[in-house]
Amino acid sequence: INDFERMLQSNGTEIVKFYLHIDKAEQKERFQARLDEPGKNWKFNPGDLSERKHWDDYMGAFEDVLENCSTEPAPWFVIPANRKWFRNMAISTIIRKKLEEMNPQNPKADFDPSTIIIDD
Repeated sequence: INDFERMLQSNGTEIVKFYLHIDKAEQKERFQARLDEPGKNWKFNPGDLSERKHWDDYMGAFEDVLENCSTEPAPWFVIPANRKWFRNMAISTIIRKKLEEMNPQNPKADFDPSTIIIDD
């Protein structure tokens, strides 16, 4: 992953990575809301319950990823995501800062626009 990201960066790609973390209690509440509210039933996947039994294993795997694949030019941003308003604010703040650092500009035309005449 690190080699792939270095290759992308050497070709001018900016990488911004977010890990959206919700805790186990919040996940349970969201699952229950999907069952309790008919409009959210479609979001529920019964298979998620068997995966939930592996919570500690997943947390260990995420720790490994964050430790081994967070580099200075492509760090992971761990975002507490139990509250969606905070998640959104944190992500938008990071993206805004990154865009300001990049200072994107419109490309320059490779012709003189004043010499162009559009006929009817």
